[in-house]
Amino acid sequence: MKILEVIDGLGWCGTKEQTYLNTLHLSKYFEVHLALAFGHKEMIERLKGKVELKFYEVDNGSKRRFNIKNYLRLYQIVKEGNYHILIANSSWSLNYVIAILPFLKKKPKIIALRRSGFTPSFLSKHLKYRFVDKIVVVSKKVAQQLIDAGFFPEKIAVIESGIDLSRFKPSEEYREEYRRKLGLEKDHKVFVNVANWQPWRKGQDVLLEVFSHIVKKYKNLRLILVGKDTDSKQAMETIRRFNLESFVIPLGYREDVEKILQASDYFILTSRSEGIAGSLLQAMACGKVVLSTLAGGIGEYLIDGFNGFSAQIDNKGEIMKKIERMINISKEEYSRLSENAINTAKNYSIETNIKKWVELIGTLTQSANLQKI
Repeated sequence: MKILEVIDGLGWCGTKEQTYLNTLHLSKYFEVHLALAFGHKEMIERLKGKVELKFYEVDNGSKRRFNIKNYLRLYQIVKEGNYHILIANSSWSLNYVIAILPFLKKKPKIIALRRSGFTPSFLSKHLKYRFVDKIVVVSKKVAQQLIDAGFFPEKIAVIESGIDLSRFKPSEEYREEYRRKLGLEKDHKVFVNVANWQPWRKGQDVLLEVFSHIVKKYKNLRLILVGKDTDSKQAMETIRRFNLESFVIPLGYREDVEKILQASDYFILTSRSEGIAGSLLQAMACGKVVLSTLAGGIGEYLIDGFNGFSAQIDNKGEIMKKIERMINISKEEYSRLSENAINTAKNYSIETNIKKWVELIGTLTQSANLQKI
């Protein structure tokens, strides 16, 4: 069984992390290759020597969609690889796959991933998704939204994103070291938000506005922003607009997220759109007390007052009240929430995720006994 995972673009995000984890762990069951952009250093560093990498895309921003050579290179990879299954890990990687599909003599099975709660357009539905064999979504809520919209319900399968519990786990090993590195004092109560700078989707505008009000009462609060462009000019301008220069630490993209989480006390996410929010599950796996808006499938596992706190999307008053409740909870309540968060996150391990992928692939190929290569 030969599988080609396809991803587009450079940089790192939740989609890239899931592609990396799925590629690595599926390779324990099948022969798996990854088609990706030239110079994708983060993926190369993680997977070189572990799976075979196939380079096809020159990522020069929006111009890449008009670069015929990107399509030709992917076509050649698929033709020569004789793959049984292609997995398109993003909307744009599916564009590439669908574009070359008519020219392939041997048609592989196509699996497309939908990680967000947005329903694709009419054109996208009929020009792209009608040609795929399975549409994998990362939460039951996203699946229901697509089913309600009549979006090929017979093709939809739910496989929640998996997290690496060997990396994200309760630990105090780096807490003091990283607090010193980040200039944090012992009395600081520290929130961390892990999300690329996309205020229209990830809601950092709401987060910063709420934080600007609450620090007037609680001067010892600090907020760490982690993710691509959280240290960008636009992000810094927003931080200054809310007079938060002394309270917010923008770190940009980091590869040591699990250690930064150790340095924090709380995790907060104010997204407007999510699939299942892997960064939230990672924080829960580390035992942090969390607060998140109920975007996408988050409400399927985050239970207010049991394993963290929740708020409605864009409800600034509710978010503020929950933040104040968080910073005033007792040690006993913190421990209870933390323990429940850890136990919840265990249900979303990458090992559980991969078992579902193996089952789906077995069903798709009508193979009763999938042999490990």
